[in-house]
Amino acid sequence: MFEGYKLIDLSTPLSNNPVSEARVSEIEYIDHESEQSVKRIMGRFDCTREELPNKNAKGEGLGNAVEVIHAGTHTATHLDAPWHYSPICEGKRSKTIDEIPLEWCIGDGVVLDFRRFGDGHVITKAELQEELARIGYTVKPFDIVFIMTGRDKEIHSKAYFEQPGMGREGTLWLAEQGVKIMGIDAWGFDTSFAKMKEAYKATGDNSVIWQAHLAGREKEYCHIEKLTNLDKLPPFGFTVICFPVKIERASAGWTRVVALVKE
Repeated sequence: MFEGYKLIDLSTPLSNNPVSEARVSEIEYIDHESEQSVKRIMGRFDCTREELPNKNAKGEGLGNAVEVIHAGTHTATHLDAPWHYSPICEGKRSKTIDEIPLEWCIGDGVVLDFRRFGDGHVITKAELQEELARIGYTVKPFDIVFIMTGRDKEIHSKAYFEQPGMGREGTLWLAEQGVKIMGIDAWGFDTSFAKMKEAYKATGDNSVIWQAHLAGREKEYCHIEKLTNLDKLPPFGFTVICFPVKIERASAGWTRVVALVKE
């Protein structure tokens, strides 16, 4: 089915208490030999441990492995729905993650390289256009556009939170070209919260707060946060698949993002 293509995983895992998360992310691992698992299986089938068909090296019956996760929907690689940004988008109730059209989640991919920018830089419309001109590409409706910052290389340190990001002007411009899904290989789609706060305190201008996200009040779009491996992709000429977990009435969904690249 995929002859002549390679699949590149662009997703970061949902992990147990990683430094890259601002919210709690906990995974309880229940293994085959745990009392909880063994007793649950015995109860399901009203049998003794000796009667269980799956056994360890000692001949003791085993249960099954399962994990219990306590984590926000914005943990690890995830797709933000318009509902995350605001209750209203384009004058109507914003879409939740379970309402995102599947057609948006598979399309031609484009990578724009902004690794030269540091923490606090807000990527402009002009910079987007310059990068598109450099790679020789014209954005079209339903392209999936990735912003490469290189911050994924710092995911195991606190430096991960120091990043450039998108602004209102650039986000709206991409949305006006018909782009429904954008993404970034950093913690958030905007620049860091620390730098946004610094800019707000220096100017008193509240338009600098979360400006890329809040562009989603004016123009309907979704974005993916916490991508990785964008440096393994060509600038364009590949397909992106990014279906989110279907969580009822949620503002985001964990997403296994994959690129299909012709070899």
